[in-house]
Amino acid sequence: MQGSRFAFGPFVLDPGAGTLLRDDVPVAAGHRGLQLLAALVARPGEILAKAELMDAAWPGTAVEEGNLTVQIAQLRKLLGPAANGGEWISTVPRVGYRFTGAIEELGDAKRQALPLPAKPSIAVLPFANFSNDPEQEAFADGLTEDLITDLSRIGGLFVIARNSTFAYKGKAVDVRAIARELGVRYLLEGSARRAAGRVRINAQLVDALSGEHLWADRFDRGLEDIFAVQDEVTAKIVEALLGRLRAPLPRNRPQNLEAYDLCVRARKLIEGSPQTAREAHLMLTRAVALDPQYAEAHRWLAMNHWMGWVHWGEPIEPNRGVALQLAHKAVAIDPNDAGCHWVLANLLAYERSFIEADAEFAKTFELDPNEADAWATLSDITVLAGRVEDGLEHIRKAFRLNPFPPSWYYLMLGQAQYAAREYEAAVETLRREETYRTSSRRFLAAGLAQLGRLDEARAEVEMFLVANPHFTTRHWVETEPFRDTATLEHFVDGFRKAGLPE
Repeated sequence: MQGSRFAFGPFVLDPGAGTLLRDDVPVAAGHRGLQLLAALVARPGEILAKAELMDAAWPGTAVEEGNLTVQIAQLRKLLGPAANGGEWISTVPRVGYRFTGAIEELGDAKRQALPLPAKPSIAVLPFANFSNDPEQEAFADGLTEDLITDLSRIGGLFVIARNSTFAYKGKAVDVRAIARELGVRYLLEGSARRAAGRVRINAQLVDALSGEHLWADRFDRGLEDIFAVQDEVTAKIVEALLGRLRAPLPRNRPQNLEAYDLCVRARKLIEGSPQTAREAHLMLTRAVALDPQYAEAHRWLAMNHWMGWVHWGEPIEPNRGVALQLAHKAVAIDPNDAGCHWVLANLLAYERSFIEADAEFAKTFELDPNEADAWATLSDITVLAGRVEDGLEHIRKAFRLNPFPPSWYYLMLGQAQYAAREYEAAVETLRREETYRTSSRRFLAAGLAQLGRLDEARAEVEMFLVANPHFTTRHWVETEPFRDTATLEHFVDGFRKAGLPE
């Protein structure tokens, strides 16, 4: 699932991984230089204006043209002469630059196959929307996500998280390749059609090793029976994989389908940006009003309030208190929902109620050992408690359950690597395209500072403060749930060396 790589002369550039190889040996190129090179080689022979190149290397920031000149000069020195004795990058006076070499696009970098877990392993691919109405896409996505949640709660199964399976949405299905990339043996695929108060679902379970279809069925029911159909599909899969029916604890189901649709749409928006978070807030507030006993809507609204004051610069109060109240209510409505428990666990940690938080995390994994987001969240809380090796183990487990995760997983990994004093690894992780434009820059700056790369560190601080102008180290320390003084001091030391405001 990585992006294309580009070969020219003895070099191979992988923009997604942020690497440049010369004869298979890594070249020590700076991040901005690689961003410029990627922009140039993606359009060989074309003239790229200076403004376009500066936007590629310094997105969202106004910089002097001299910075671009310096970076291009460093690139030319790094690459050396082309085979014909000329330069790889030519200057077009008063306009910009052009890459003059011959480029071979290598396509996707090969991804190493993940080993199969000891227990039966499965991924649920996004169900295709066979309705004539494209608005029903969210319904098909919601069906997929609910089936993932239902299967995840079966202790005898290993289940890939939704973010990774949705990486294949809209793509041609090659069951063997997908199973190899995700490290699972079984795949569930299907389609859904919703119209005129009825729903038709087709589903099939495939053994990717043998190509055998273990089970397939079609369901044609009234829309009000959608959750009964989900339970039936889950039961059939569990029976096929484990040999006997193992009914999980009952889940709280929405009583209002409009509330369900709103929640499905909102959970795609909640982590995107302050703007999308506000859209999600309106949807979730409406969902809770329509269905006051809908646990999942309450827990996502709790997360929405928490992210508001922790990540999006919203006032601490009343968001902090409202988030905790909503999370407690979600657990009270559905004590069998692992998602409700890990959200409450996270919020309790931020309240410094660590004993209660630890108990909620334990309950989470008792109910659902496959809850990847919970493992990633626990990594954060564990690292700040000073148990860095445990934190690294937790985030590695999260990546195995979610091989194509959301960007914040990389932030958690980079934070854990920094805490472990693995600064080079932390810098590499935090410069990945997935997370580079997020608040991870503060940890990247700290890692660079600890390596003595102070100019780079201060450049990252400058970029970070553009998006976070009111950040102070003191406020961050007061906000984050630290339990270990040495770990706290280590982070503060890196922030100070990098030049982050006190």
